[in-house]
Amino acid sequence: MFTAQEWTAIALSLKVGAIATVASLPVAIAVAWLLARGRFPGKALVDGLVHLPLVLPPVVTGWLLLLTFGRRAPIGAFLAEHFGLVFSFRWTGAALAAAVMGFPLMVRAIRLSIEAIDERIEQAAASLGAPPLWVFATVTLPLAARGIAAGAVLAFAKALGEFGATITFVSNIPGQTQTIPAAIYTYTQTPGGDFGALKLSLVAAVLAFGALVASEIAVRRAGRPGVGG
Repeated sequence: MFTAQEWTAIALSLKVGAIATVASLPVAIAVAWLLARGRFPGKALVDGLVHLPLVLPPVVTGWLLLLTFGRRAPIGAFLAEHFGLVFSFRWTGAALAAAVMGFPLMVRAIRLSIEAIDERIEQAAASLGAPPLWVFATVTLPLAARGIAAGAVLAFAKALGEFGATITFVSNIPGQTQTIPAAIYTYTQTPGGDFGALKLSLVAAVLAFGALVASEIAVRRAGRPGVGG
């Protein structure tokens, strides 16, 4: 039912979504904890910057990524020259764009989960002599497991459906940067491509629904006694 190019788009979407989620999760946890527990000047500004991709047009986000991580951009040129890491017009750029677009959703879910934890529990652990990092690893993280699981799956689902920032940053190159949304767009611009667009749309719907179900299962498991809730 699927052509080789369609299978490639499906596999690339899953790869991009997984890498974007795994790579951004540690940063999201740190930022969420900072916003939930930190007290510092400019906190509202940091919060606004974190959530900026939610309100900016995705095309603007993709253009900013191109200006920052393009081959001729300062950061992009530095990474390419010293580490051989190229983002523009590569699948790695698609993963970066997906991570940026899903980051606010991940941070928000984790932050709300951390804010729901009674600080007295953390203070009790600290009063027994546990270092702050140990308190965070053994108390805060397990209690915030629901939010971490929900945030990770939401970011993964967002990555699967990301289109605007991705196509602006890495274009729509079959076999290299063409994810499911980009392939659907190509079909809609091609005469007689309705059936191909329908097939991939169904795949996207199934993956999105599966992500939501997985999120619910992860949250329930995280909420079981002895697992983090």
